Amino acid sequence: MPVASHCTAKKSPNFGGEMASPAGCEHYVRSCLLKAPCCGKLYVCRLCHDAEENHQMDRFQVREVQCSDCHTLQQAQQTCQQCHVQFGEYYCDICHLFDKDKKQYHCQLCGICRIGPREKYFHCGKCNLCLATSLRGNHKCVENVSRQNCPVCMEDIHTSRVRAQVLPCGHLLHKTCFDDMIRTGAYRCPLCMHSAWNMEDHWEQMDKEIAQSPMPTEYQDATVKIICNDCQAHCMVPFHVLGMKCSSCGSYNTAQDGGLIQIPHTILHETSTLMESIRIG
Repeated sequence: MPVASHCTAKKSPNFGGEMASPAGCEHYVRSCLLKAPCCGKLYVCRLCHDAEENHQMDRFQVREVQCSDCHTLQQAQQTCQQCHVQFGEYYCDICHLFDKDKKQYHCQLCGICRIGPREKYFHCGKCNLCLATSLRGNHKCVENVSRQNCPVCMEDIHTSRVRAQVLPCGHLLHKTCFDDMIRTGAYRCPLCMHSAWNMEDHWEQMDKEIAQSPMPTEYQDATVKIICNDCQAHCMVPFHVLGMKCSSCGSYNTAQDGGLIQIPHTILHETSTLMESIRIG
């Protein structure tokens, strides 16, 4: 039998699906093929199937698998009934997931298998997904947040094989999308514009840069209304081309609300002179 190095490898003329090797495919390590309940074709995994067909395989409806060693078609189970080869170190008889041992566990509330170990994760009922135990009582809940697509790639998060990154605002991104976002210099949540991580060090650096870069004389007294994307405060602050700092939380993650409010220097000078004469008088 030809060896498949990935899910788009050679197809069997007899079965119409992917040819498997003991190594499985690029997605999973397994020694069997799934018989798709939708079209009856044999594929290494549902992802291989979905990449080739114009429909999706329902993993929960899989009833039969074919052994990659002896080619026996049989009921879905962890060990071949004919040659006794193990189809996967891990097997879930609900998701019909075969793979090498990654400390997986099936979460009944998520409805799918997660990579564990189980004791390091908990299911958040409001967010409706499994999160690291370090986030228990330490994250902002957004109801059914994992049922939304990743706002960067617009792909599913809940059933994705890529783990999710929980942002301080409670929204989720694929970890790979989050890493790409950091590399491009973006630091805001694509959905709500809240800072995607602790920016205090960066804000301190901006304080120094602004202190070393005074505005031209005609703009030194200009102010502007801003809205803070981090604390939602509305402030009147000094205008600077490098950034406007929220007077409430100290963030530079702000948006200008309207034009510059500028007091002409002649008025400032006359007001100062008048106040001085009143003080002397």
